[in-house]
Amino acid sequence: MASMEVDSANSNTSDPDNPRFSVNVLQLLKSAQMQHGLRHGDYTRYRRYCTARLRRLYKSLKFTHGRGKYAKRAITQSTVSEVRYLHVVLYTAERAWSHAMEKRQLPDGPNPRQRIYLIGRLRKAVKWATLFAQLCASKGDSKTSLEAEAYASYMTGNLLFEQDQNWDTALLNFKRARAVYEELGKVGDLENQVLCRERVEELEPSIRYCLHKIGKSNLQASELLHIGEMEGPALDLFKAKLEAVMSEARSQQAVSMTEFHWLGHRFPISNAKTRVSILKARELEKDLQGSADSLPVEKGLSIFDKIFAAYHEARSSIRSDLVSAGNAESVKDDLSGLDKAVSAVLGQRTIERNQLLVKIAKSKLVRRHDEKNEKVTKPEELVRLYDLLLQNIADLSDLVSSGRDRRQEEVTFAEECSLKSLAFRGERCFYLAKSYSLAGKRAEAYVLYCHARSLIEDAIQKFHTANISDPKLIEELKTLIEECRANSCIEHATGIIEEVKAPENLSKKISNMSLTGAEKKSAKYLLQSLNNYESAVGDSNIKTAPHIEVFPPAFQVIPRNPIVLDIAFNFIDFPSLENRMKKDRKGFISRLWG
Repeated sequence: MASMEVDSANSNTSDPDNPRFSVNVLQLLKSAQMQHGLRHGDYTRYRRYCTARLRRLYKSLKFTHGRGKYAKRAITQSTVSEVRYLHVVLYTAERAWSHAMEKRQLPDGPNPRQRIYLIGRLRKAVKWATLFAQLCASKGDSKTSLEAEAYASYMTGNLLFEQDQNWDTALLNFKRARAVYEELGKVGDLENQVLCRERVEELEPSIRYCLHKIGKSNLQASELLHIGEMEGPALDLFKAKLEAVMSEARSQQAVSMTEFHWLGHRFPISNAKTRVSILKARELEKDLQGSADSLPVEKGLSIFDKIFAAYHEARSSIRSDLVSAGNAESVKDDLSGLDKAVSAVLGQRTIERNQLLVKIAKSKLVRRHDEKNEKVTKPEELVRLYDLLLQNIADLSDLVSSGRDRRQEEVTFAEECSLKSLAFRGERCFYLAKSYSLAGKRAEAYVLYCHARSLIEDAIQKFHTANISDPKLIEELKTLIEECRANSCIEHATGIIEEVKAPENLSKKISNMSLTGAEKKSAKYLLQSLNNYESAVGDSNIKTAPHIEVFPPAFQVIPRNPIVLDIAFNFIDFPSLENRMKKDRKGFISRLWG
């Protein structure tokens, strides 16, 4: 409503017969999209907003379409008497476009019938965007007319892009829209310039893809994937198209993929859907391993989520095949082995993801509070993450050891899992000691540091004995041994200092004891905890001075004499006393009237 009022205020011109309206198209749409769902890719919410917005506009303009029976009312050049009529046309185009994008984002992609409906919605969006451009050419100022032309060109390009035809025309429309936004990015306020530059960047991948389809670009598949990592509502259609192209390429590659190799086993893959899912997971694993150091943390976690989704799809396909396998024992054995192998690989990726979370938590553990206002990790959180890692290692080891005929590769893998479990136990013990140290429990922290050091030394020795090379983990364990040694010395020294100062601190705290103190509901008094073995003055965690008892004492409930009710009176039958009562003598007159 605020943007509409601004447009209305700027819509008056010197010519009263033919007024020229001003609409900041890109700014208006970007604000509506970000506030109503498209910040998170929720096209359903944005479509509902457009519908509600149109309903309010129709009602405020008194431009309804009849009661009960629909009566069509077209918006023509003569109809547009104020800027809100242009808003009606614009939001109608946006509603059709968001409906098409909603169908495009279905989980398994649109089926043929839904694709026909999707293209119909895009045609509707192009129709209303073209009408908007025509009305703005006659009723809007020059800037509004240019923005409307760019919007109509962008919608037409989207339609041709989705139809997979007329790539030359689609390229021409995208280039026309880019040229307009480039020119508009040189004028106006700073916010408008930033929005125009963002739209130019969002249009660039679509232009490059059209050039690639025409054959005028040497764009490689890896470059297309890099372009698909960009964000923005204008890129969602491009991402959907790119995902469809990659799925088709995976389907073609999956024909040659007949076996799944794991720890010396070869399991045949007969289901095409299983092949595609495993191939997708492997491609994502290559992306993760290829740029492990330079990859942002959030991007790495999102890639892990996609890998998990792909392997879960593969497992569901394998188990569906197991159900429909019937009594074919050889087929069942192959499918069971394939399910075990995929589950094991999924377990390995889960451990790698949790190790990444540990790495993130460790980086936040040493930070100060004033760095980017981020929350500092507590040692207890690392202890919880190592608990998850130990559980993952145990599950993976049980899965690998579950077969009857075990190969040497499986035995070696199970031994490696046990060694990693020992290393993770040592690291968990180290951070558990840190948590005790922060709580002021010096003796417990010292013992845990020493125990962590012995566990880590044992793990390194077993790694060397088993000839298992993991240089990164071994180097990390060696560093941790030095930290255990240093921290145990610190805890030992701190404990001795506290023990030496204990009598002085104890006497000081006892001298600060008072009969009573501030009235607090959570305050503890010595006379209330005589049966508990808790130190009131020797504990370093106690910040306040202890209190002996509440004074003046509070009122207490005491018993009183019982109230006796005489209920036997109601059950006693007393004799009649009428014969003992004095009789009244009546006169002659009273006898007559008695």
